[in-house]
Amino acid sequence: MGVTYEPRLGDVVEDTGAKRVGRVMGFVGPYVQLRLFGGGTEWDAEPDKLRPVTAEEALSAGVSVANARSRGEKA
Repeated sequence: MGVTYEPRLGDVVEDTGAKRVGRVMGFVGPYVQLRLFGGGTEWDAEPDKLRPVTAEEALSAGVSVANARSRGEKA
């Protein structure tokens, strides 16, 4: 059996169910609450659908947010 990933506050993860990258903001019941880098409403994710992202993936997500902001878009 493989090692199960247990997210911690502040971790940057991919919600493979929602196909979004976010930061772990908290834990409510059986769910992990995530928020996009650019802010916005948190969403609940199932812990078994989360995977830690690489430093490269986290940087890419941050750059996407910065680019959207520079175009006047919401991230």
